[in-house]
Amino acid sequence: MTEKRTALLIAATLFGAMPAFAEVNVISSGGFTAAYRELVPACEAKIGHKVVSAYGASMGAAPDAIPNRLARGEPADVVILAGDAFDKLVQDGKGMAGTRTDLARSAIGLSVKAGTPKPDISTVEALKKTLMEAKSIAYSASASGTYLSEELFPKLDPSGQVMAKSKKIFSERVGTVVARGDAELGFQQVSELIPIQGLEFVGTLPEEVQKVTIFSAGLAAGAKEPDAAKALIACLGGTDAAPTIRKTGLDPIPAKK
Repeated sequence: MTEKRTALLIAATLFGAMPAFAEVNVISSGGFTAAYRELVPACEAKIGHKVVSAYGASMGAAPDAIPNRLARGEPADVVILAGDAFDKLVQDGKGMAGTRTDLARSAIGLSVKAGTPKPDISTVEALKKTLMEAKSIAYSASASGTYLSEELFPKLDPSGQVMAKSKKIFSERVGTVVARGDAELGFQQVSELIPIQGLEFVGTLPEEVQKVTIFSAGLAAGAKEPDAAKALIACLGGTDAAPTIRKTGLDPIPAKK
């Protein structure tokens, strides 16, 4: 129990009333998960409420993707996902307009299984050569994978050879697939690759073909604890959170004043 909760309980005992501690339900997408997990304990202590966490992709057909969770009516006060995906939730009546807070920028990177040679992706031509020579490629079913499969891979290889040996990964980290040897190359948000054991991080896509995703937090439509939810978002996007966000492979976005 946090010091703040303890103080509230003591006050409640003295004055004959029990305080109401809210449970803030959060669904976070993979790109912000590593930072989120580190930040939650301190944020819980700061806001004085319990945070209940669930996870899923920003988009896509996987059953645990955030839009699909919300469509099933799963409880959510806060959603953390790609900014464009949050805007789509607002359009669909599943997100609360005017509550989007941008937390971090995220780049797409490449990892290979630990102990294997690191391919060259330092230039667009080197990346194309690496893709053409690879035996198998794994990519995310969420924002980064949508860009790779619908834009970048077809642009670099109109013949379709790269896509033919590429696999979209649902409800699992791409890095996990690569670490166990089920794919030679794994592309995903950098923040989703670097926490996985058994990987060698190769680097980010060349700047000319990089796709930076903004990860944002906002209130779900019908949030039952809007005040506590707003306090949690302020904590996750606050100055104190920036070092943790940066450490997990993201570029923190300063809070608007």
